[in-house]
Amino acid sequence: MGEQIAGEASPRLARVVRPADIAAALDDVGVPRPRPVLVLVGGAGGMDEATQQVLTRVLRDAVLPVVERHGAAVVDGGTDSGVMRMLGRARAERNGVFPLVGVAASGTVRVPGGPTIDDAAEPERHHSHLVLVPGEAWGDESPWLTDVADVIAGECASVTVVVNGGEITYADAKGSLDRGRPVVVLAGTGRTADAIADARAGRPADPRDAAIAASPLTRVVAVQDAAEVRATIDALLSQA
Repeated sequence: MGEQIAGEASPRLARVVRPADIAAALDDVGVPRPRPVLVLVGGAGGMDEATQQVLTRVLRDAVLPVVERHGAAVVDGGTDSGVMRMLGRARAERNGVFPLVGVAASGTVRVPGGPTIDDAAEPERHHSHLVLVPGEAWGDESPWLTDVADVIAGECASVTVVVNGGEITYADAKGSLDRGRPVVVLAGTGRTADAIADARAGRPADPRDAAIAASPLTRVVAVQDAAEVRATIDALLSQA
């Protein structure tokens, strides 16, 4: 039933080559479904220490309690960097048992038996599962991340949370909106998230920011407002 990365605390590996393989691969490694899903996308590039501390607290004390209350799973990129590292460590601090499922292109993470690119990343060890999908470049995982979230959620509610982020984050957010998944943008975390927030506020914007900001499925919430972050995600995960 799947593979285990070496080490006592490490994610179970599932490998897929076609979207049609996802359901069986998730079942093989014991990802429970269907259940509500929170998708976390973005990064932490250029985020100062103070903002990282605020985000860490919001993830630990506002986002994850809602995930646990709804019996939800979380899907992200699964690598030991940026917001994925923050989320994995927050799960460990809370002794969380909810499924935390990373989705990564096989060539971008260092796992046994896999070729990697020069800037490949280590898997984040507090994730419960890591789904390896075809690809040798950062961003190849983007459509698969949406697919994995859909398969886990089934008919249950799901929501995507955008934190900071770069070019790939646009594809991740658009992929969620195209599937009808609400997107919550955490303003104040920098880069893509703030550009979308600026577009929502009516400031001059890149067409990609404007399109995401204009969607009726998009919510913009200040990261410093933990209560509003909690309430927004709770309401969206409560939808049938």
